[in-house]
Amino acid sequence: MRTDPSILHVDLDAFFAAVEQRDKPSLRGKPVVVGGIGLRGVVSTASYEARKYGVRSAMSTAEARSRCPHAAYLGTRFEVYRETSQAVMAQMRALSPLVEPLSLDEAFVDLAAAGLSNLTVEDVQAISEDLKAAIKEASGGLTASVGAGTSKLIAKIASDLDKPDGVVVVPAGTEAEFLAPMQVTVIPGVGPATAQRLSMAGVRTVGDLQQLDEDELIRQVGSAHGSSLHRLATASDDRPVVSDRETKSISIEDTFETDIIDRSLLAAIGDRMAHRVSERLQKAQLSGRTVTVKTRMHDFTTHTRSSTLAGPTDDPRVIARVARRLLEDSDISGGIRLLGVGVSSLADWIQDDLFTESEHAEAPLELVDLPERPRERQVGYYPGQDVAHPEYGQGWVWGSGRGRVTVRFETASTPAGPVRTFAIDDPALTKVVTTKPPPDEVGGDKDAANGQDGPDE
Repeated sequence: MRTDPSILHVDLDAFFAAVEQRDKPSLRGKPVVVGGIGLRGVVSTASYEARKYGVRSAMSTAEARSRCPHAAYLGTRFEVYRETSQAVMAQMRALSPLVEPLSLDEAFVDLAAAGLSNLTVEDVQAISEDLKAAIKEASGGLTASVGAGTSKLIAKIASDLDKPDGVVVVPAGTEAEFLAPMQVTVIPGVGPATAQRLSMAGVRTVGDLQQLDEDELIRQVGSAHGSSLHRLATASDDRPVVSDRETKSISIEDTFETDIIDRSLLAAIGDRMAHRVSERLQKAQLSGRTVTVKTRMHDFTTHTRSSTLAGPTDDPRVIARVARRLLEDSDISGGIRLLGVGVSSLADWIQDDLFTESEHAEAPLELVDLPERPRERQVGYYPGQDVAHPEYGQGWVWGSGRGRVTVRFETASTPAGPVRTFAIDDPALTKVVTTKPPPDEVGGDKDAANGQDGPDE
């Protein structure tokens, strides 16, 4: 274990919403919600002004609107977020050669790799403040919260304690005391199911967890999980900061306008998802052994089913065949609102003999035509989208409907601008091609960044 708090965890505050407020002066200081804006949309990020009303990431947009109806609800602009993230990460790499990005808006920074040693709390505090100032300048005004400690666990937990725009440094030797009063769910891997099992044993805080010996913890939650929790509860975390994080999985998922109970339609959608996953695997020159199907039911309960092959593959026919089998085992009687197909246990080679050539020939992947969805027919504008006009300059879509689009003309470098309404087919109004249409359902900043959901427990 380290003897000084030389690991930083840097977390940009309300990243997506903060970028929107930066680029849209009229929204500064006001509630902003970014994510899916359709009937089945899910909040990706909420500004701190919106969080005061109980809006949070992963909440349905419908519930968010009921809690904070006066907020600005905007679609995502991932290219803009990615560009901003790159500028921020460059500042971290200027401080240390060893930076481990976790997503677009957070990363670990190893100060020891920069040749800094015997750091005091005051040293780390000053370094963190300087880094925050550099990030603010490079990003056009965004703030970050920084946690520092002797391990990745402590640094990550600390960065969440003084948000927004804070710095928390945990002195070496105080880690167990620091963790003790916190809820046990701050420990990675303790989700609702594990927390419930621990609660039945009288364990609600990390301090309670520290009082259990390893054997007792293993009896409560299992061998592998119990040993890990026992180490983390006492801050025994020696995981290194690594600059290159391997892709763990590649997945595609979609949320439907209405719940689907037609198995043939779900199978056809699953086949298309398998084909898209295969394309992404081939583009990345990867293959995988484990195929997973994720279903979210009408009542928001989520189930995942997986099957592991004898060897890795990137063949869409194989992925689709396994996904269909997993989907057949799913209960869809209440209707499915979300379906996802993914491949994990990735490798950079392919098992050629999973199926013989004759089997491949007998089982081609036929992509049937799917019914056109209302969302796909709407080729108009969405709130937050960048547009331009030869007379008024650049702006963003305030809203659209009934053949009209309303635009506020302003940018990050201008004051709050005027609002104008145009016919939706006005040739003078053009879309600025730096964004992609928002998905129906977007995960939090961190999930959106790496294209995968966290584990469901």
